Amino acid sequence: LLAVAEMIRGGTVAFADHYFYMDRVGEAVDQAGLRALLAWCVFGEQNNIGTDLAGTVDFVQRWQGAADGRIRTVLGPHSPYMCEPRFLARTAAVAARLGVGIHIHLAESQEQVDNSFSQHDRSPVELLETNGVFDVPTIAAHCISISEVDQEILARRGVTVVQCPNCHMKLGMGVTPVPALLARGVNVALGTDGTASSNDLNMLKEARLASLIQKLDKRDPEVMAGDLPLRMATQHGAQALGWPDSGAIIPGARADLILLDCDQPHWRPRHDLVANLLHSAQAGDVSHTMVAGRWLMKDRQLLTLDMERILWEAEQRAQALVGRDLSIVRTYAS
Repeated sequence: LLAVAEMIRGGTVAFADHYFYMDRVGEAVDQAGLRALLAWCVFGEQNNIGTDLAGTVDFVQRWQGAADGRIRTVLGPHSPYMCEPRFLARTAAVAARLGVGIHIHLAESQEQVDNSFSQHDRSPVELLETNGVFDVPTIAAHCISISEVDQEILARRGVTVVQCPNCHMKLGMGVTPVPALLARGVNVALGTDGTASSNDLNMLKEARLASLIQKLDKRDPEVMAGDLPLRMATQHGAQALGWPDSGAIIPGARADLILLDCDQPHWRPRHDLVANLLHSAQAGDVSHTMVAGRWLMKDRQLLTLDMERILWEAEQRAQALVGRDLSIVRTYAS
C-alpha cells in the first residue's frame, strides 16, 4: 500500500511488478485503483522462495483480468543467469498456453554476458530466443550489456526493453543503449527497479535521468531531445503493459490522466512546457490522478487509500524488520 500510495501521488497510473507476495500486490492495486501488470518471480526449478512455476500459473489464473480489467498477469522467470535453459523453455511454453507474456531481467552486466558465453556458448539474449521466450510478448528489464546482434534480435522479436536509469547509476551498472535500440524500432520504456535499488518510485525523475544519462554517455546534448523521454514514460510504457490505448490524451484513449500544479517557481519561465515537465517538474507537483475515469487523488488528497494509516503501519513494520535476526533469512544469493 505504501508503494501504490507513492505512485498515485507521483502521477503513475500503471506499472509492472516482478517480485514476491504478488497476491498482496494485487489486493493493493485493486484497493488503490491503479492498473498493473504483475509477475510472481520464479528462480528456476528450485522452489526456495515464494512459489514455483505451478504456483505462478495459479496466480495468473486467479488475477488475470481482475479489478475490472485493471490487473493483468505474466510469468516471471527471474533471469537467464538464475534459470536453467530447460526451465526457460518450459516457462515459455506455459506462457504460450496461457496466452500471457513474460517479464525477465536481462543482460544487467558484462559479467553475466561473459558467464553466459562460458556456460551456454551464446549471449543471454540469444539464450532466451533459442529457448522460445521471445515467442510470447516479453518485457526485458535493464538490457545494459547487449551487442548489435542482441539488439537486432530484440527488435526483430518485438521485445520491450525497460531502462531504469536511477538504479543503473546508483548501482554503477552501466547504460542501456537506448538510442541504438530506438533506431532499430525497439519499444523502450522506463522503470524504477523498485525502491530497494532506486529509493523511490518517481517516474518524473526517471524520465529526466533517462535523458541526462544518455547525453552524458554520448557526450551529446542533442541525444534524447524533445519529448522522447516523456513518451517513453507514458505511451511506450502503456504499450508494454498491454494498454496501448492509454498513455496519451487523444480521442478514444482511456481516461488515465494526471494534473500538475505549474504555479511553482521551478516552472518559470513557461515558454517550453515540455522542457519544464521533463527537467523541472517534481513528483509533488502532481495534484490530481485519474485512472479509468475515476479520481484516485484530488488536490493532493488520496481518495482510495488512508495515507495516515499506511504511513504508520509502514513505519511500525520497518522498525520490526530492523530488529530481526536477518541471518536466518534465505535469499536467492545464499
